[in-house]
Amino acid sequence: MKKKVLLALVTLILTGCTIVRIDTTSIDNIVDVILSKENTLYNRVGRGYKYYVPRGVTYIDSSGSNDKLYSNGVYYYLYLDEISYYYQKSLDYKEDDSKYYSRKIGNDGKIGYLEITKQKDFYLIEFVYNYARIESLVPEEEINDTVLNCSYILSTIKYNNNIVKLSLEDDFLKNKEETYNVFSAKNNNDDSFLRYEEE
Repeated sequence: MKKKVLLALVTLILTGCTIVRIDTTSIDNIVDVILSKENTLYNRVGRGYKYYVPRGVTYIDSSGSNDKLYSNGVYYYLYLDEISYYYQKSLDYKEDDSKYYSRKIGNDGKIGYLEITKQKDFYLIEFVYNYARIESLVPEEEINDTVLNCSYILSTIKYNNNIVKLSLEDDFLKNKEETYNVFSAKNNNDDSFLRYEEE
């Protein structure tokens, strides 16, 4: 038994596995820890982008650059701003002390902000990062879990430059189709095969 435990510890040490415990009681800590990690995971692919949907979050629907997600009674509305990404637009945000939470975020060349506004009994979370935006209306007890899920999603978004460039062109996905009706009669020309055979 001691050999198995010793072997497991040696394997853990030699493989370099690390466990990062995230203090989910602090919004600042959640955002700092998740956004500081380089994460290459993805399990959702769209037209020109891909990202990771965390465990417990369900992808529902997509229309263009808008995705709808769901977790624990909360809907997440994700918008990917491919135009700003392509033209590398900068973001100008000023923190607002009158909000429940307001913070400008910058990490490794990626910029954004997190703003939480109280609206009656709910809180509107607006999280912008990496040329994408997630909005969600949540009860107070779901704020930290929602911020955690949004951080994972936004930090893992990767854009495909070639597809984004193509999608911004004017003639992208325009149909070049011609209508054929196989049930309509063809014009009777004098040179048809039946007329030739009759002669």
